[in-house]
Amino acid sequence: MTNESAVLLPPAHVIREIVQRALAEDIGYGDLTTAATIPADAVAEGMIIARAAGVIAGLSVAAAVFAELSGDICFEPLVIDGASLEPGATIARISGPARSILSGERVALNFLQQLSGVATATRLIVEQLSGTRARLLDTRKTVPCLRVLQRYAVRVGGGTSHRFNLFDGVLIKENHIAAAGGIEPALARALAAVGPFTPVEIEVETLDQLGRAIDAGAHMVLLDNMTPEEMRQAVELANGRVLLEASGDITLETARAIAETGVDFLSSGALTHSAKALNLSLRLT
Repeated sequence: MTNESAVLLPPAHVIREIVQRALAEDIGYGDLTTAATIPADAVAEGMIIARAAGVIAGLSVAAAVFAELSGDICFEPLVIDGASLEPGATIARISGPARSILSGERVALNFLQQLSGVATATRLIVEQLSGTRARLLDTRKTVPCLRVLQRYAVRVGGGTSHRFNLFDGVLIKENHIAAAGGIEPALARALAAVGPFTPVEIEVETLDQLGRAIDAGAHMVLLDNMTPEEMRQAVELANGRVLLEASGDITLETARAIAETGVDFLSSGALTHSAKALNLSLRLT
């Protein structure tokens, strides 16, 4: 289990800005159904329940949704982010103005389900890496404007974050190499531009390219879509001179074999762009 003191939450003002945009998108000029059917002074109590097994993430975000709608809502988590859930588990209790609870229900669940899906997918792969040196990285393949939350969910699941954005590090991809005129000139320009304290990573597709990247001074090399056997050879060739990241076809089924090749990292865009939302529901009592 991972708690929020171990996995730093995004700043409260960042969460609030994301929540405000989501509520504006969903409610717009008003919740017609709720306003038409629920008396203004009605109060309600309910529970958020897991309908499937998984790892919960995003409780503070769900709480922020309801807090934005009414200061009179009490949102009481019964578990912490990182907890493993079984179907039927009660995740949180909620009470307060019925209109506000109903208007925030979908947005709160959308955040909880999406982030819990990311944490669940991450945890499953991390468990496959147990006993190896490899760590699981996320990527920039995130839902636009939700990166800070999705990457928080990856960390809740036991994964590690790659560079957060384009100004957070150098990763020279195949198109950079093509536009720069090759591996050597691309690396030479990058190393000269950022100085000695910014890591420079480059993507390669063959062992020959790996050797050239090492000789040209790369700090880290991304092995793109190599087979496990090629990765083993890459580990031998690198011999600790650079960090190696395996990318491409990182799934629950392939992760263990890839980790056992001796690479330092596995990176997976699917953690954030394709994770299945965890089935949760809010039921008023």
